Amino acid sequence: MIHKFSHIDKSAVIGKNVSIGPFCSIGKNVKIGDNCKLLSHISIDGNVTIGENTEIFPFASIGSIPQDLKYKGEISSVKIGKNCKIREYVTVNLGTKGGGGITSVGDNCLLMVGTHIAHDCLIGNNVIFANHSTLAGHVVVQDNVVVGALSAIHQFSRIGQGAMIGGMSGVTADVVPFATVMGNRAKLSGLNILGLKRRNINKKEIMELRKTFKYLFYSEKETFKQRILKIKEKTNIEIIKIMIEFLSHESDRSYCMPD
Repeated sequence: MIHKFSHIDKSAVIGKNVSIGPFCSIGKNVKIGDNCKLLSHISIDGNVTIGENTEIFPFASIGSIPQDLKYKGEISSVKIGKNCKIREYVTVNLGTKGGGGITSVGDNCLLMVGTHIAHDCLIGNNVIFANHSTLAGHVVVQDNVVVGALSAIHQFSRIGQGAMIGGMSGVTADVVPFATVMGNRAKLSGLNILGLKRRNINKKEIMELRKTFKYLFYSEKETFKQRILKIKEKTNIEIIKIMIEFLSHESDRSYCMPD
């Protein structure tokens, strides 16, 4: 059902059983999947694809032009996965030529009130952004991450899968998988044990990850790079492999470290 007070461009593709409330604006080339629900006062513009069963709340803006001064009107896009909830006043900007041309949000994500996803951010599945969390451009957030309220993440940062960012944190460096960081200029504070348990990681693997984490970030033996290589050579535990793979990847940022 489409409310009579909403505007839908003729080129937009609207799926089956989609509900669009009053005062929504759906622009050119927008594609909305089956069973989506747009409540009211929502703007979706540009090359935007919304996955099925996604619900969008009032005053959200999806696909508006980036707040990047280098953007010159090039064709770019936004992709939102299926089963997402996008709450009031959320903004998700188009990608840019300099960042691959796409901003994407995975499946089963929750973007709470006032979340901002800037140009060229790549968000995984099952990610939660609490109220007024903010991402600068080119940020990569892997699966199963929780970003606390009023937190800000610096451009080009990577947030590893299963990590948790405490509320009101300023993240200026990469966050390793399964870690917890917090604070103004966030510091590494430990592992996200609750998140690991929720993913049904067994106790033995969590204990081994704890040992690895302590060795990597608190040992004074060898250099940090040497410790990474040493663990890479001997581990056969999947969650440790995930952490080491993240640390072995080239990055534009340093890593969040303990005090």
